[in-house]
Parts: sequence; structure tokens; C-alpha cells
Amino acid sequence: MCLLLFAYKSHPDYRLVLAANRDEFYKRPTAPAAFWDDRPDVLAGRDMEKGGTWMGVTRSGRLAALTNYRDPQHNRPDAESRGYLVSDYLTGTEHPAAYLEKVRGEKERYNGFNLLVGDTETLYYYSPVLDEITEVAPGIHGLSNHVLDTPWPKVRKGTRLLAEAIKKENIQEKELFDILSDAEQAEDSELPDTGVGIEWERILSPLFIASPDYGTRSMTIVTIDNNNNIMFTEKALQPHTGEWNRAHFSFSIK
Repeated sequence: MCLLLFAYKSHPDYRLVLAANRDEFYKRPTAPAAFWDDRPDVLAGRDMEKGGTWMGVTRSGRLAALTNYRDPQHNRPDAESRGYLVSDYLTGTEHPAAYLEKVRGEKERYNGFNLLVGDTETLYYYSPVLDEITEVAPGIHGLSNHVLDTPWPKVRKGTRLLAEAIKKENIQEKELFDILSDAEQAEDSELPDTGVGIEWERILSPLFIASPDYGTRSMTIVTIDNNNNIMFTEKALQPHTGEWNRAHFSFSIK
């Protein structure tokens, strides 16, 4: 379960402003964002249980991000890890649309997902639920655990706050992290019914999730400006200590 809030071609200086939360069980082993030893051009965190990732960028300007589609009744325990959908794109060379066509042909191998992939020119979205490959339109978008721009409370709130944040000439990283840190639960009357029960719907309703065993493990800000400069900042939770470690990277697309 994750949350992606992004402004695409909606700021005079930035092609993309992305604010993302990764939600996961605290016990699942995870490596923080770094350039990978086995693929030095890839910058991403890593799921140490399966080896994939949930979001990342490359030095050549490729970007990918994933959320799960919440549908517990149809989850299969033998499905392949969805994290490979991100890592395979980041380590590949296919055009984003061509890559999603390949994914579309293999969609039955995975439990439900949403996948966002792009390069220096384009940004595309695919979910097996809609089964359509869509070029993302310029604007403010939100993606949680339903399809793109589904108006769940956290998506409505997050996109509204992001729209306010990018009205400023200079993007304030702290303001974006403050958005991702919002732990206010939605009213019961606004909650979706995704099959997990009312208590879990409440727990999962904020932008920032916290529970004894499961919650927001990392918060990430990615900006790509019109001069092809990438800034990538991650705050990653250390579950055993409760501390948040910050890592910052900046580079020009080659």
C-alpha cells in the first residue's frame, strides 16, 4: 500500500514534482534509497525480501513508481512480486508505453497493482483493473490503492495540499514532507469499502499510516526540473528505533 501525489508539467520550472509514501509491514526487510551496487545507474530503495522496489529513478531519466490495488478477496499467495515491475523498467531500455504493453501481457502473474513509468519526454500509467495504457495528462494527480485519481479522502486532501504547495515559485521540501506526514484519519462516512473491514479502513485512511505492525516506512520527494536536474530525498523509518534517516541525492540526467 502506498500513496503517490504528483504535479506533472504543472509548474513553470519543474516537469515533475512527486511526493510519495511507502506503506509496509515493519518487519519486512528494506534497504534505504541508494544507487544500487549491481546497477549503479539506478537510484531506489530495495525490498530485501524479494529484491524489487516500489519507486526509483535512473541517471538517464527513467522513473517508475508502484502502488498495490487493494482487493484482498482476489489476492493470490503464489503471485510474483510486484516490485519487479518497477526494477525491470528501471534496468531496461524500452519506451514506457512499450514496457507497459509487455506488462499488460503478463498481468495475470501479479496481484492488483498500479504502475507509473516515464522518461525525459513522457509519463504513462497502467492498471490491470482498467486494462488501458494511458499517457498521463499535465496536472495534479493522486494515486493510492485504487485507480489513478480515485477521490479517496487521502487522495483529495493530498492533491489539494500539493496544488497549494506548487503555487510558490520555489518548491519547499519541508512543506511536501509535511503533507506526507499528515496522520489525520478520515471520517467514517468518507471511507471506501475495500474488503478489509472498518477498523483497517480507518487505519489506512490517512496520508501517513501508523499501527503496531504496519505503517508508512518511507517518505520520498522527487523533483525533475526543466533543465533535467533530479533531486531525490528520502526519509526512511528505522522500525527498531523509531528514528527517521534522511538521504538526499541530486544529479543531472545524462
